[in-house]
Amino acid sequence: MLKMAGNSSYTIVEYFGGDSGYRCGYCKNDEGNFSHGMWSHTMTVQDYQDLIDRGWRRSGKYVYKPTLNKTCCPQYTIRCHATKFQPSKSHKKVLKKISKFISKGEMPKDQDNGEPMDAVCDQAGPREPSKACHSDVKCAAIKDIQKELPECPAITEGQKEVVDAAPAAPAVSETSRKDRASVSDDRKTATATKPGIGADPARPPCRKAKDLRKERRLQKNQIRQNVDGVPSIVSPPPPTAAQTKPLEDFINESLPDNSSHCLEVRLVRANPPSPQFKASFDASYQVYKLYQMAIHKDPPDKPSESQFRRFLCDSPLEAEHSPDGPEEGYGSFHQQYWLDDRIVAVGVIDILPTCVSSVYLYYHPDFASLSLGSYSALRLVSHASQISDTVPKLRSFQL
Repeated sequence: MLKMAGNSSYTIVEYFGGDSGYRCGYCKNDEGNFSHGMWSHTMTVQDYQDLIDRGWRRSGKYVYKPTLNKTCCPQYTIRCHATKFQPSKSHKKVLKKISKFISKGEMPKDQDNGEPMDAVCDQAGPREPSKACHSDVKCAAIKDIQKELPECPAITEGQKEVVDAAPAAPAVSETSRKDRASVSDDRKTATATKPGIGADPARPPCRKAKDLRKERRLQKNQIRQNVDGVPSIVSPPPPTAAQTKPLEDFINESLPDNSSHCLEVRLVRANPPSPQFKASFDASYQVYKLYQMAIHKDPPDKPSESQFRRFLCDSPLEAEHSPDGPEEGYGSFHQQYWLDDRIVAVGVIDILPTCVSSVYLYYHPDFASLSLGSYSALRLVSHASQISDTVPKLRSFQL
């Protein structure tokens, strides 16, 4: 399919259909997963924005949409209005954990490995349509998306035996059932009461004991002040509304000059690869390899460099710059987290006309207890909010 998006920019895709079922990475159903898919040779950011607004997502250059009314485990996009976001208590806890680690060097003792904010991939991965037939490309791409999804809990054989062995309710004869119904009707008739007439309108409405105590205390203070010749106080001044601290204040909280660590976040363009992206490619790949082996239990030979490049570096999105757009432009980026001159986490993101879309996140396993998945999501929300200051229509974070 060839589509012109305007200004001599094109979107070129090959549609694969969605009639066949594939193995589900969640429930392991061999033919329960249904999705529409297409290989995107090139795509404008506006066309991809229109697609993800309709439920499509990408894995490398493969773009897919789950058939929600047919697939065994429906998947839904999460969208957050960045400019209206207010951090919760758990969010503040994560931010304080990072701040404490940077300032004092104290690593949290609790290990938090259950928060990977990522898609899934497989060693096979999607291949170029020119190098394989369409059915092979779609099958490989589906596996590329689903292979690493966490398993959902299922009923084991032992649990099934317990369910099957549960005692059944004793049978009740028709005569006994009728007798019980008759007795029940008699009881209902005997215990029926007349409806009340409601509260007495001549008496004042009930008030809370707390309000009554406050009123009596104010009256005592008024009498005491009148006796002393001091003007009475009818009511206390109204409480001032609590000022909500924005997310940016938590993230940009000042640290002591003698902090134990230094954390820097760098945004580098992945397509086309910038010089900074090329210079840090090997370091970023090594973190990805460690992450896949430790978190997803991949064998050492599975997260290959070619698979990493195909899955997280290749992108169909063309880089675009607009006078009224963000300073870094639109397209695909890697948001790198550098701790003391070493990469500890990388977020793969797309900056689109109306949202910042998260594709994948991987981090060094040694820093799993820092909740880097949650922290990176909060950083992306903050980044989208900052962009909206100059680009008002870009105000959402999506994953």
